[in-house]
Amino acid sequence: MNHAQVRALLDEKYRHYDQPGFITLDPISIPHQFAQRADVEISGLFAALLAWGRRPTIISKCRELLLRMDNAPHQFILQHHDEDLKRLLGFCHRTFCDTDLLYFVHWLRWYYTRHDTLEDAFLVGNTQKERLENFHTLFFSLDDAPQRTRKHVATPARGSACKRVNMYLRWMVRPDAHGVDFGLWQRLSPADLICPCDVHVERVARRLGLLERKQVDWLAAEDLTAHLRTFDPQDPVKYDFALFGLGVEGEM
Repeated sequence: MNHAQVRALLDEKYRHYDQPGFITLDPISIPHQFAQRADVEISGLFAALLAWGRRPTIISKCRELLLRMDNAPHQFILQHHDEDLKRLLGFCHRTFCDTDLLYFVHWLRWYYTRHDTLEDAFLVGNTQKERLENFHTLFFSLDDAPQRTRKHVATPARGSACKRVNMYLRWMVRPDAHGVDFGLWQRLSPADLICPCDVHVERVARRLGLLERKQVDWLAAEDLTAHLRTFDPQDPVKYDFALFGLGVEGEM
């Protein structure tokens, strides 16, 4: 396919998949349970960072986690007592276990006593690479940060494509007329976002000639996004819907 044909296909599939029906079977359904901004931010962060494996399992584990927080994540983060933390013990999704969860809760409490929104944590830096690196540094800036937990928050400094963090930013930043992404954060621009690069997106992007780099790392995510910006410079990551949908539905 030539450039115009690829764009036409992606535009068509973006319109097809960026619909409310997409929400139910995707981890983004987790933050869609909430109306208050802080609840959306916190539940969305957990849903995005736990998004590995089968989607039904991810959604189930996130619901379990939120139930342990009385389905009031912001209130739990700010008002829990030590005794309340016992209900988090035993939680585990793949290699993310209660040690990691307890640090997440500890950091979020520290953070939300100082800031009203998680958006502030992603604003330091001139490029998206710098912003994600600085977020990672901030997240693990507390003295008792477990070394094992670092693998659960990706950073470009380690060469990671940062798929889950980029997906979270898509959810929070991108205004969406169809109501899938939230567009809660307005100090970051959709034009600066980097496309989440999971196995489905990678496979379809390669078949369409949008990704040539063999290793799926930060440079690959940047290269893919650069191609997508030629189709829509203001909102390149909207094509995540198209690439992911084509891949997960087996169309390519």
